[in-house]
Amino acid sequence: MFSASLSLDPAFTIAPVSRRTFGSFVEHMGRCVYTGIYEPGHPSADADGFRQDVLALVRELGVSVVRYPGGNFVSGYRWEDGIGPVADRPVRRDLAWHSLETNEVGIDEFMRWADKAGVEVMYAVNLGTRGVQEALDVHEYLNHPDRTRLAELRQANGTPKPYGVKMFCLGNEMDGPWQTGHKTAREYGRLAVETARALRSAEPGLELVACGSSSSTMPTFAAWEAEVLELTYDAVDYISAHAYYEPVDGDLASFLASAVDLDHFVHSVVATADSVGARLKSKKRLNISFDEWNVWYLREFEARRDTEVTEWQVAPRVIEDCYSVADAVVVGGLLIALLRHSDRVTAACQAQLVNVIAPIRTEPGGPAWRQTIFHPFAITSRLARGEVLRVEARCPTYETARFGAVPTLDAVATHDTDSGDVTVFVVNRDLSQAAELTVPVAGFGTGLRVAESWTLADEDLMAVNTAAAPDRVVPRPADDARVADGVLRATLPPVSWTAIRLSRP
Repeated sequence: MFSASLSLDPAFTIAPVSRRTFGSFVEHMGRCVYTGIYEPGHPSADADGFRQDVLALVRELGVSVVRYPGGNFVSGYRWEDGIGPVADRPVRRDLAWHSLETNEVGIDEFMRWADKAGVEVMYAVNLGTRGVQEALDVHEYLNHPDRTRLAELRQANGTPKPYGVKMFCLGNEMDGPWQTGHKTAREYGRLAVETARALRSAEPGLELVACGSSSSTMPTFAAWEAEVLELTYDAVDYISAHAYYEPVDGDLASFLASAVDLDHFVHSVVATADSVGARLKSKKRLNISFDEWNVWYLREFEARRDTEVTEWQVAPRVIEDCYSVADAVVVGGLLIALLRHSDRVTAACQAQLVNVIAPIRTEPGGPAWRQTIFHPFAITSRLARGEVLRVEARCPTYETARFGAVPTLDAVATHDTDSGDVTVFVVNRDLSQAAELTVPVAGFGTGLRVAESWTLADEDLMAVNTAAAPDRVVPRPADDARVADGVLRATLPPVSWTAIRLSRP
């Protein structure tokens, strides 16, 4: 066991907690939509065909906003295929995931699902194979109140009032050669700024997201952001960021430190955006929409994809990764990093919501269950309230092959001035040693006590949840967490994620 401490103070704030930090992502990919959120005939399905067992888990997860309908899928998507009588909708090829799209679920169905789930929709427009006019048309269908052709078509399709979508993504991963309609930074920047200006003419108050790099490992990373923002800076509100993490060659120590890379990614994008703003002499400050992030065993997926020839199928099983205890601890650490950057990362979407690299899994006609990564997300979404606080950790370091010496602990805290609650989120990355943690909290006043505390850890770091054993890995109360003489004390197991909420009686 080693000793460690955290320093925090109510005066040292970063930014308010943004509820959009706890976003998710629904793409027409694999079984995310079909047999995921939507399965007519399932015992739990409602009158619209939506699985109520999944809806209940989505609400428990605490999702605030959902990006839709993609992802790579959006770059070949014709939104008008998914409206009107279902029997008249065409089946199309989805080139992104080599599957067939029935269009049984389209805009109107998804917006009904979002209303049931209580989530905001972040809508992505197709700037791969389409462009300005398509973006204006889908915006008119979604948001225009009446007296236009597409507003009246929405009304005829059963929705009298506009949906009021406020956040639009201007395409998806257009820097990627895999993307249908892939463009250079200049080509994309010109199209994005034209689309942004047109959308703002239709509705000035929209929030618009320009495509940043699909990964910080892209050869064009930072140069892409710089060139795109030179063209779009004054027309957009966000630049996007995407990042996925996995252990490489069994290097668990580096994998547990994945948040180090996310920190560097955010710092690099912020520096690039601010540099462009300075050159343009703009007083505007862009934020980051980290609208794809998660643990994804990408190398395994690519190896299978390169060697397997698949038939065109409807909703095939694609990247249904089964997540371990170690994966959950990494996800908890990534959430800590996202909160730490709340001054600039004001929207984020874990990709994806159901079945496809997801916190929720289902079986057709069968159960829905929580994967291990469900738990740190749900608890963080529920407990992170008020202001994000700067946290300084004093702890040993450990060596990693990828990042060098890394602190064993990573932490963030939030302070709700209305209730007085203080919540500490902390990861112990050490592979073998527990941490004896102390956190002075006298600066928040007297009378604080531990209201609730949760730790996710297990002796078997590869333990997973399955349909047969859905609760094999669950958070447990951190029974030894206590406050005495103005100091919070707790023991953090090795390879663990912990959340402790302090309140007054």
